[in-house]
Amino acid sequence: MLAVVAIVVSLFSCEDEGYINSPDAQLQFSVDTITFDTIFTTIGSTTQRFTVHNPYDESILISRIRLSDGDLSNFRLNINGEVGNEVYETEVPARDSIFIFVEVTIDPTGENLPMVVQDSIEFTTNSNIQNVQLIAYGQDFKLIKGETLETTTWTSEKPYLVYDYAYVDSTSELTIEPGTRVYFHKGAGLYIKGKIIADGTLQQPIHFLPDRLEPSYKNIPDQWNGIVLFSGSHDNIFNFCTIKNANIGLQVGTIEDDGFASVRLTNSKIENMAYAGLFALKSKIYGYNDLIANCGFYAVALLVGGEYEFYHTTVANYWGNYSTKARSTASLVISNVLIIEGENGEVTSHNGDLVKADFGNSIVYGNNIQEIELGNNKENDFNFYFENCIVQVADTFDTSNGDHFKSIWKGTEYDPLFIDPYEEYNYQLDTLSPAKDIGTLKFGELFPLDILGKDRTEDDGPDLGAYERIEKKDEE
Repeated sequence: MLAVVAIVVSLFSCEDEGYINSPDAQLQFSVDTITFDTIFTTIGSTTQRFTVHNPYDESILISRIRLSDGDLSNFRLNINGEVGNEVYETEVPARDSIFIFVEVTIDPTGENLPMVVQDSIEFTTNSNIQNVQLIAYGQDFKLIKGETLETTTWTSEKPYLVYDYAYVDSTSELTIEPGTRVYFHKGAGLYIKGKIIADGTLQQPIHFLPDRLEPSYKNIPDQWNGIVLFSGSHDNIFNFCTIKNANIGLQVGTIEDDGFASVRLTNSKIENMAYAGLFALKSKIYGYNDLIANCGFYAVALLVGGEYEFYHTTVANYWGNYSTKARSTASLVISNVLIIEGENGEVTSHNGDLVKADFGNSIVYGNNIQEIELGNNKENDFNFYFENCIVQVADTFDTSNGDHFKSIWKGTEYDPLFIDPYEEYNYQLDTLSPAKDIGTLKFGELFPLDILGKDRTEDDGPDLGAYERIEKKDEE
């Protein structure tokens, strides 16, 4: 009998050999709290990870790792490659680490308030318990999943989440109230054959954004498809709207449909698009106090003719933070032709009269030498006009023709000096900007308030672009 006991004791001694067994042994964590910023209810988050480190010269055995709320938890774990919310006997070699991955889903409550979900990951080592805290903030929403909408109004009561698409047919009208937030899942878009009225205010703008709200996704392009106004869709309005992080922010007109689309685009921002910010085909746009910025190919493309007016507009393209491929295209393209090459190599040319493309008191600038490209087929009308504008063009770009240019400033000495176009994407003017006070009152008095509600008539003259800098107010 004694011999049997001796063998059992010997076996257990071998199992424990090599593991630190002190009750004072402490694991080290790369973070003490994992936080998930606002995510949508029922939609999973991105995955976050942290490391569990063994600081000792011997291996350590974590007897149990678990979520404190167990199977009732909204969180999910992957512990060193093993999926599960409770794992036993996890070894961490001497001076080594393991990874733990965390995801979360928040269930809807029907309340229009941010929700907080909390839990913790509990580590038991030699009877010693340590914790890493988990916190997630969630938001309930109204789901639009592959729907054809009848005439309706979206309100600011709850945010909207669009999966796949929302489609407004030719007999319907979508009204979006001030303060409404519309989020889009990957690959989703808003398609308008009828009419959209998105009329926000300075205090309550309307937002069209992707559904990834974690800080790391804040300025990532190509997270959703964008908004399309089909040819035949007329009298659309986007006022005090923000459209961010899509493929094409706002497409006005479709080449395969007859007629044109028309939109009034005012006091709005279109930013961080993988392809184009504003992409127009044989259509009509009237805009002022707009910012169109940071796009992979074109900030603004006006193709196959049309009628366009832009006043106090800032076109700023400093693309580069999210791609190793340099942008070779101009920020602003104006053309009365579009040539499309088919899959079999056949070429189709679409042509249309450019009735007008007028820019007044505006800025077209970026990190390329040539930020304006003109395409004239020599057969259709090609009317464009820039007045009181700063433009980024090569020295060889001729702006002496009075039929197309008046009071134009070009060259590096007229860099508008945006406050921070690369990191913070702030396109307001620096105090030393040459764009200050040089605008003509002809346009400044037509649009006396800038995109932030500042009065252009209060100082020595209107500034170019969407933003007015008034020193006394800005310094207070």
